[in-house]
Amino acid sequence: MTMRMSKQELMESAKDAMQSELAVQEWTDREKLALTCRALFDAGHNSGLAGQISSRGEASGTFLTQRLGLGFDEITSENLLLVDEDLNVLDGSGMPNPANRFHSWIYRARPDVNCIVHTHSLHIAALSMLEVPLQVSQMDIAPLYDDCAFLPDWPGVPVGNEEGEIISAALGDKRAILLAHHGQLVVGATIEEACSLAHLIERAAELQLLAMSAGDIKPLPSRLAREAHDWTLTPRRNQANFQYYARRALRNHPDAI
Repeated sequence: MTMRMSKQELMESAKDAMQSELAVQEWTDREKLALTCRALFDAGHNSGLAGQISSRGEASGTFLTQRLGLGFDEITSENLLLVDEDLNVLDGSGMPNPANRFHSWIYRARPDVNCIVHTHSLHIAALSMLEVPLQVSQMDIAPLYDDCAFLPDWPGVPVGNEEGEIISAALGDKRAILLAHHGQLVVGATIEEACSLAHLIERAAELQLLAMSAGDIKPLPSRLAREAHDWTLTPRRNQANFQYYARRALRNHPDAI
């Protein structure tokens, strides 16, 4: 009888049920990237041509990314580029964003990372102007608890190797980073994870700005925040989140794939 089960037992039971009950639509990495771009565009991550998304290619030292000159709302599975870490185009037509150079540095430093999303979304950009770290103090954004670094100094336009070294070092072993006077960057073991975190960090910035305008933000209890972080940041939950974002993106942008 579940009414007599402990919280830990109920959490484990729910995890098991997620493995069998949550439906998963299969997409290629190219399709996932295109759907992520469209979903993030709809969620307010559009800032002209600013921002990049990438995921590791099959060959070592390669990754897929979007073509410079296209907005997130124009990305399709066919117009993505495959590049090497020097940003030479291996497959596709056009050129990548020169700022993708810091992606190469992150992939070198973090073998656990398979996808990177960097955007200048509205609330993140506004928060970055205040030179304050992201404060995770609400349940929905718990996946970012103690998992978001902060770079307080703007290194300038990130097209040089220096910026790649600075940003990758500041990110450290975290899944996200708030870049002062710049924007946000999230990384994931999967495209699904990075997509979910990109949505969350913009939501977190919006909540923080609203809360700061009303009073002092109170911290979450550390133990419970860590529990929520680990509970919500599982591969199956990331898959479920992505499935929702992808379905919504396909309704709004059937040309994405």
